[in-house]
Amino acid sequence: MADPKMAPERKELTIRAFAHAIRDLSDYIVGPDMGTNERAMAWVHDEIGRSVGLPREIGGIPLDEIGATGFGVAVAAEVAQEFCEVKLAGARVAIQGFGAVGKHAARFLAARGAVLVAASDSTGTIASPKGLDVQALAALKDRGGSVVDLPGGKRLDRDAIIGIECDIWIPAARPDVVTIANVNSLRTKLILEGANIPISPEAEDRLHQRGILSVPDFIANAGGVICAAVEYHGGTQSLAFQTIEEKIRENTRAVLAAMRSRNVSPRRAAVDLARERVVSAMTYRRF
Repeated sequence: MADPKMAPERKELTIRAFAHAIRDLSDYIVGPDMGTNERAMAWVHDEIGRSVGLPREIGGIPLDEIGATGFGVAVAAEVAQEFCEVKLAGARVAIQGFGAVGKHAARFLAARGAVLVAASDSTGTIASPKGLDVQALAALKDRGGSVVDLPGGKRLDRDAIIGIECDIWIPAARPDVVTIANVNSLRTKLILEGANIPISPEAEDRLHQRGILSVPDFIANAGGVICAAVEYHGGTQSLAFQTIEEKIRENTRAVLAAMRSRNVSPRRAAVDLARERVVSAMTYRRF
C-alpha cells in the first residue's frame, strides 16, 4: 500500500488518498500489511470508517503490535512437529525478515523452547549457532536498527539466510524469496510460511520431494486475518488469541493429516481442503 521508506507526511496523504479511492468498495475491509501499521489503519478508518488492526486507543486490536500472525506461526509449528523430525524444545530457527511477523514468531517460538540461530532484514543477516538474544534483537529493530547491529553474531549478506543450517526456517517478509533456482540451498527440516507466497510452486514441489515439510502460507500465517475478523465483529484481544490458536491448530492438523493420508504435498492438501469446504458451504446457499 505504501513504501515503508516514504516520508511520514507523504505516507499519510498516500494512504488517505487510497482510502478515498476505495470508499465505495464496501465489501473490502482494509487491514495492515507490508509498509503499513496501526496508525495507517487509523487514517483509513478516519476517512471511510472501515478498517481493522486499529490502535487500541480507538477500540481496535493492534494485530502487528501484539504479534497475531507470529503467534499463529508458532501454533502451526506446534502441530507440524508431529509430522516431521523436529521438536520445538531446542529446535534451531532461522527467520528471513525480522519485522512485524518474524520478531513475534521468534518470541513465541522461544517461549516454547526453540533457539533463534539466524535472522535477516533488508540490510543483512546475523547468525550464531549458540543462539541470538530474541528480546535484544526485537528491541534493536523497534529502535530502527538492523539485525546486523546486534553484538555477538556473525554478519552475513541478506540472502545468506537461505543457506543457514537449522531445524525450522521461516520466510516472514517478501514474496518469491525461494525459487527453483535457490531451493536446494535450504538446509532445514520444517518451513513455516509466515509471508505471503514466499516460495514458488516449483520450489514447494522440490521441497516435498526432498522430504522437507513446508506449511503453506494461508495456513501458517492466518493469525493476522483471524485477529482482524475477531476485531471486526467486536471481539476482544483475548478472544482473538483463543480463536487464532483454535483455528490454526485445527487447520494445520487437517492439512498435514490429509498430506500424509493422500500422499500429496502440503500445498495440494491445503488447496483441496479449502475447495472442499467452499463447495460444502455452497450447498447451504440459495441461488
